[in-house]
Amino acid sequence: MATLDDVRRIAAGLPGSEEQTMTGGAAWFVRRKLYAWECHPWPSIPEAMREIIAAELVVGVKVADRLDALALVEMAPEVFLPSTTGWGEPKVAFRMAGIDQDHLVELVTEAWRVQAPQYLRRAFDDLAR
Repeated sequence: MATLDDVRRIAAGLPGSEEQTMTGGAAWFVRRKLYAWECHPWPSIPEAMREIIAAELVVGVKVADRLDALALVEMAPEVFLPSTTGWGEPKVAFRMAGIDQDHLVELVTEAWRVQAPQYLRRAFDDLAR
């Protein structure tokens, strides 16, 4: 099962990434732009989603397009939650217990790419070569 420490490890390898503690838990930013966060059962979240988030570890990430989020939910509805709130769209939330390590790396890295400036994306791509 994936943990927040796994998210921390992935985020630590992304240029310009910073972790901050927020009232809802841990959150990761690149150049002050939020790209991943620990979900919290806020009252504004629909009750069914709030119950899941209160019972288990759920992480949200930014995605490039709302269609990407919808595709993930359709592909694995047991892992990816329907939209939790309109705030911060496009995004997707997922149950950490249902994510394998490779998919977690992909989700966090792609969320970082959505928010990172081009020069940081280029630096990361150069390191990967």
